Amino acid sequence: MGIFKLRSDFKPAGDQPKAIDLIVSNIAAGQNRQTLLGVTGSGKTFTMANVIARMERPALIMSPNKVLAAQLYAEFKQFFPDNAVEYFISYYDYYQPEAYIPQTDTYIEKDAAINEHIEQMRLKATTSVLTRRDVIVVASVSSIYNIGSPDTFSEMCLRLKKGAQISRTAVTSILIKNQYERNEMEFTAGKFRLRGSNLDILPPYSNTGIRIELGARGVNALYEIHPITGDVLGEIPEAWIYPAKHFVVKDDDIERALSAINAEKEERVKQLEAMGKPLEAYRLNQRTNYDMEMLRTAGFCQGVENYSRHLDGRPAGARPDCLFDYFGKHKDFLVFVDESHVAVPQVRGMYNGDKSRKQMLVDFGFRLPSALDNRPLKFDEFETLLPSTIFVSATPGPFELTASGKNIVEQVIRPTGLVDPQVTIHPTTGQIAHLLSKIEERAKKKQRTLVLSLTKKTAEDLTAFLEEKGVRARYLHSDIDALERVEILQKFKVGVFDVLVGINLLREGIDIPQVGLVAILGADNEGFLRNSTTLIQISGRAARNVDGEVVLYADRRTDSIKYALAEMDRRRKIQTAYNEEHKITPQSIVKAEFELKEFERDAMREGFRELHRFTEIPTPDSLPKMIKEIEAQMKDAADNLNFELAADLRDRMLELKNMSVGGKRK
Repeated sequence: MGIFKLRSDFKPAGDQPKAIDLIVSNIAAGQNRQTLLGVTGSGKTFTMANVIARMERPALIMSPNKVLAAQLYAEFKQFFPDNAVEYFISYYDYYQPEAYIPQTDTYIEKDAAINEHIEQMRLKATTSVLTRRDVIVVASVSSIYNIGSPDTFSEMCLRLKKGAQISRTAVTSILIKNQYERNEMEFTAGKFRLRGSNLDILPPYSNTGIRIELGARGVNALYEIHPITGDVLGEIPEAWIYPAKHFVVKDDDIERALSAINAEKEERVKQLEAMGKPLEAYRLNQRTNYDMEMLRTAGFCQGVENYSRHLDGRPAGARPDCLFDYFGKHKDFLVFVDESHVAVPQVRGMYNGDKSRKQMLVDFGFRLPSALDNRPLKFDEFETLLPSTIFVSATPGPFELTASGKNIVEQVIRPTGLVDPQVTIHPTTGQIAHLLSKIEERAKKKQRTLVLSLTKKTAEDLTAFLEEKGVRARYLHSDIDALERVEILQKFKVGVFDVLVGINLLREGIDIPQVGLVAILGADNEGFLRNSTTLIQISGRAARNVDGEVVLYADRRTDSIKYALAEMDRRRKIQTAYNEEHKITPQSIVKAEFELKEFERDAMREGFRELHRFTEIPTPDSLPKMIKEIEAQMKDAADNLNFELAADLRDRMLELKNMSVGGKRK
């Protein structure tokens, strides 16, 4: 058995064996671009997992959004429980970038709320990539953004082994430079503490701590310890302690960078003065001098990423380091671009959007021109970095098809026997009354309905109308924040309400077998929301239910409608012929949801086992330990995407904290 151990109760079926063999043979033959054209419900994720297991190569799986990334992360965690499956998405719960609006002379400072737990998962992902080969990283498109140099990250690693001659002062100095924080009271991720001759460290990418036993001549012993109890789990021969942040800078790099920053500042101030912009010149001089002083004294400043080009020693215009560079040590790693018809255009548009905002800051003296080099990858840079790549989509875009050439691997047959849903066209006259009757039919069958509108206002008004008629409905659009979107989708999944109304529900990764009806309003409005690709993708939301149906509300058959109907009819004929040949009776898909739920259920069993431990009567002495233990379990549950259990554990933790406060008051 190879380095990847694929665990599944199922074997490849339908088109999967042929697709797996073809993709593997293409990779072996040196074909660096190919496309897996797999219809909804054909098991594309399982095919990807089998390719990784067969090729025995590290893999980066890119997803167009966090919701889809979380779904893929959960599935791959179950497929490969013995391997390093990691999660790398943006760590911002909230992000307002620095900006300037000249029309109103309004400067907006950067404002962000960082999710520390996701930041730890990002660190765990990059550390696994640097130290292991059996690694799979599921990432959003944030993987193309600057995260600092992997070479510096590796060079700053503290390597210790028994007998190493190093003083306690030297160890603590290195840890502080690597962004670790000394804290004797709270031993949490990214912190260290000193206890006599022992120095305890909890790396943010590890579930266990490291104890360094120091003597007069250096390291006497190294131990792995429990992060909460401090109990020794075992002695270890050596320890590699990576930085607590991705962006770390060596001392000599800071001095070199300060010289380069000052030279650029002097040149830019002269340019602004020559352009008749004394205010902008003064502003830039003051701001840059302050940042330089902070870098000189603290090694950090607000917006330090804007000086990353100088800190890294890159020439002007050179691309920054990103997650791809951490994979660089694995020359043969694989990249899967999931839902590539969405992800590829996202990558293509990120650089220009970022540049237009930063250019305004540069023009008006808020930032040096080098700030433009703190950016996402340009598309041509992204293409250059791609190794052997498989684009995955039911409706691949023109870039994927062109790049793949003849290497298009079709996966049209669903192992479940499900055929593409039947599609009917209904005129717009009387459409709401017709839609209401169809929704009621599905609700009686305990099935869900997706309704696609063209505007936010229509989505909100239609939801209000349906609620007035006694229909349990909710709307979903971009004005709703990320956490609430996840909550709405979860409630829809479990049947708290029956109808979800949205504009572009494709980005949410809704693959719910209970969806029996997809209704598309304004289907004949040609454009991004109603082109052939979108119509096929939206219709696929009903392709996991044997009773699935799609209704297009339209007064004419556009070219997009004609193409979508023809393509779905082609796929339907292929599946039907396969079903007849193999005597398969179509059945609704339960596999994908079952895998995710089983993954969560295992975590829930473990979590409630831990939760049961806290039914003992707490005492003032036991409270701190109990709080730490339950907090650790809460984070584990969240790691496993078991948010219900995490919420229960959080509530229990808050109860204990309230008891602790009450006890102190007494």
